[in-house]
Parts: sequence; C-alpha cells; structure tokens
Amino acid sequence: MTTFAPSPRVAVIVVAAGSGTRLQAGAPKAFVGLDALTILRHCLRGVFDAQPAQVVIVAPEERTGEALADAQAAAGDRRDLFSVVAGGLTRQESVAAGLAAVWPDVEIVLVHDAARALAPAALIDRVVEAVERTGWGVVPVLPVVDTIKRVEGETVTAVVDRSQLAAAQTPQGFRRDVLEAAYRVADVEYTDDSALVAAAGHPIATVAGDQRAFKITTPDDLERARSLVGAARANAALPRVGVGTDVHAFGGEGALWLAGLEWPGERALSGHSDGDAVSHAIVDALLSAAGLGDIGGRFGTDRPEFAGAHGAAFLADTRAHLAAEGWAIGNVSVQVQAARPKFAPRRAEAEAALSAALGGVPVSVAATTTDGLGFTADAGVQAFAVAVVYRG
Repeated sequence: MTTFAPSPRVAVIVVAAGSGTRLQAGAPKAFVGLDALTILRHCLRGVFDAQPAQVVIVAPEERTGEALADAQAAAGDRRDLFSVVAGGLTRQESVAAGLAAVWPDVEIVLVHDAARALAPAALIDRVVEAVERTGWGVVPVLPVVDTIKRVEGETVTAVVDRSQLAAAQTPQGFRRDVLEAAYRVADVEYTDDSALVAAAGHPIATVAGDQRAFKITTPDDLERARSLVGAARANAALPRVGVGTDVHAFGGEGALWLAGLEWPGERALSGHSDGDAVSHAIVDALLSAAGLGDIGGRFGTDRPEFAGAHGAAFLADTRAHLAAEGWAIGNVSVQVQAARPKFAPRRAEAEAALSAALGGVPVSVAATTTDGLGFTADAGVQAFAVAVVYRG
C-alpha cells in the first residue's frame, strides 16, 4: 500500500528576483557567490534546516533554472517540497507570484528575502511559532543601537527616540488568509510585507531577530557575509567534543550486558533496553559532540524496535546518524564506575567490541570503584564518556 506524507501547514516564499543594483556585482543579487555557493543557496540552507515547509522560490525568469539547481542541491530529502516560479517587476509582484503557487492546505505563509542569506533555521521556526501562538502577522526585529538623527540636507533637525524603533528583518510570517486578503487590496508599493498587512488593518507582533539575518545590499554587506561564511567554515573544520553519562541500577532480568559484552554470573542492569550504561554514555557523548540532541530524544519509547536492544544496536544507529549529518567519529574514551563486574580481565575485549560497533574507531575504557561510597558501591553502574567528532 502506498503511503503519502502529510502536506506541510507552512510555506516559505523565498524572494530571489531582485536585480541587486546597489550590490554592483554584475548579476542578480541572489545569484552572486559568497564562496563557491550563491547567496540563494546559503539562504536555502537555513530554510531547509527549519521545520518542514513548502518552499516557493521566486527568481528572475531568466534565472529559474539556476534557482532550481540551487534548490535541488540544498533540499536534501525534502526535494518534493519546493518549486520555482518567475518573479515580477516589483517585490510585491514577485511575492504575489509566489503566493499563487502555495499549496491549498497551507495555513501559514512566511516571506523571506534571499538576500538575508545567513538567517538561521531557529529564526524561521521562531516566526512560525509566534504566528501559531498569536494568529497575527509576525516580524523579527533587532533593537536600534545607534543614535538616530532627523536631518534636512546637511542639517540635523531633531533627535529620534530610538527606544521606540526597531530594525525589521525577514522571514515575516502571516496567516495565509490574512496575507492573501491584504495583497488583494494593496494599491501602493510597501517596503515589506508586514507594512502591507498592517495597512490592511491587521495587527503585527514582533519576535527577536538575529544578527546573522542582515540583508546583503551593498558591497560592504557582501564582504561581511563572506567573512562570516569563511569563519564558519574554519570552525566547522575543527574537531568537536561531547560528554555523556549514564547510570543503571542492578535488578534487570537475564544476563548482565555492559560495554557491548555479556558478563555471565553477574547481576543484570535494569532499563528500557539491556541497561548497558557504557554504550549509552557513548551514544550521549557522540550526539552531544555533533549537536544532535541526546539518547532520550533519539531512542525514546516511540522507537519500540530498541526495547531490549543491546548496546551495539544503539552505537551502530548513532554512527549512521552522525554520518548522515556529515560527521565522522575521531575517538571515544569511557570511564566506568562500579564495584562489579571486574573490568581489567576483559578491558581489551570490551574496547574491541565497542570499536567494532562504531565502525572501527579507537575506543578506550577505564574502570574504577568509589571505595564503597555512593550509588555505585553496590547498587549499579555509572559510566562517563568523552567523544571527539569532526566533519567527514
């Protein structure tokens, strides 16, 4: 039987149809490179990293093919969620063209400038959440930090109270029916969609913006963006370290499984799976290092296939998950705190089993007791792990 994924309730219209005259780069702004990738491609990274949404890219008619290629490269496993349409002569005409391509089931529409290429996924999700919570239009803003002067020619005529000012960013989000109704009655050009919706009589809320979501408009803006992208690439090349810990009490049924090994004659540990505190601590350390959450989020009760599973299954799944996200494992170190079992006779065997489950990466295991103090004196086992990962 064929199954179909539910249609997203959210759509993001990415406006990439501007000429970029002030950028002076000899090409439409969205198709200028920051590094080896275009401004549009960088923008789409943030869009596709956010919660699943229909994505409508509005490009100059002669650049729709390039926009399609950028979207295909950025979308990953969401290639069925995007489309490219030709824009109009003005920004409002381009947004209207994108709005006409939004799927019928969509309830919330975000409008995002491709020129805000480094806007992070968290900002997009924050706008969606605020629209869902308030039902209003939502615009991300940053406080104005400079002293603002009103001038006529070369003369300062007044000081403007900056406490009442904010700098608007995108994406801006709206209930779909509100945005469509506002566009139907708009009879002048507005500088952004929140102004158009407010002019139609609808309230606008704000959420915290993000310094990375600045708009690339001038050559100086482009150099700033290139500098940030270069720094991010350099940081991504550095190894990352994660720490994990796990603890299980004795009291389970069957044999003891610990560090990927069965320990005949020892008391079993209790837990949703086999209670292998060593393997679980390693999973937490790996997920932490890669910024991918923790073992509870990855292997919760909503994944019944891991009920009773051995540690090797958790480790293999975690290794595959990291690889799919572009991470490779450097090495892992574990310390076990327990009165029993005695690790020294089987340390090399445990290290080999854990290493095999992780695809051959180096794993070291140390063990200690707590001299009869605390939980691990007799009641259970605690493990602490440190993992190093890097971009594969």
